[in-house]
Amino acid sequence: MLVDSHAHIQLDNYDKDRESVLTRARQADVHAILIVGFDLQTSQDAILLAESHDECFATVGMHPHDATTLTSATLDIFRKLASDPLVIALGEMGLDYYRNQSPRSLQKFAFEQQLDLAEELSLPVIIHNREAYHDILPILKARSGRIRGVMHCFSGDVKTMRHTLDLGFCIGIGGPVTYRKAEELQTVAREVPVDHLLVETDCPWLAPQNQRGKRNEPAYVRSTAEKIAELRGVSLDKIAEITTRNFERLFRDRAPSVS
Repeated sequence: MLVDSHAHIQLDNYDKDRESVLTRARQADVHAILIVGFDLQTSQDAILLAESHDECFATVGMHPHDATTLTSATLDIFRKLASDPLVIALGEMGLDYYRNQSPRSLQKFAFEQQLDLAEELSLPVIIHNREAYHDILPILKARSGRIRGVMHCFSGDVKTMRHTLDLGFCIGIGGPVTYRKAEELQTVAREVPVDHLLVETDCPWLAPQNQRGKRNEPAYVRSTAEKIAELRGVSLDKIAEITTRNFERLFRDRAPSVS
């Protein structure tokens, strides 16, 4: 039984066949899906979807692309939304220095504000990074022991992975690990300690190699888990067991058992 620890099936990409998408996930032995918000609307939509589907959980948060829209009023709304027991984390939040759709100073400010809220609410966080580990890791290190979470869609090297692990964070690995030229990420997937490994899709983006160019969906997390199992020389069942257990442990306060 697998868990997709990062999906965006609340988006309109799925409006025409969302129930079929969820059915295919169940058929692929994906028995829990974390629907991740990245602004106010997608956070609210994630909760609505989780409320109507037993296998779904939700997060609320503001993506760095939209850092300029995070106000104190928005934070208050996130605080209220997070009181829903189906909201098991805050995010996705973080820094994106690849697209730079918001000024870096405002990205950092929005990131810190959301980390403050996570500390206040004792919730784990979902971290988005693109070319910003050099700023993200010191920010998290300053809160070491007070913040836990996952570095979503990990894209760093083994050294960066180890720094992330030193902070107690899990490593989220998605479809890119299946790409033919993803040698660095495949090395990370082989070496990440089993108790800090999560699998994810980040759907509708980043479909695995056998579906590349198509819309991604939670069922395809199986391909990612299969590749990691191959890289580590273990069974798919073992990777499923490990990553489900890690998901339960990370989100223990709100999702004590998804098995």
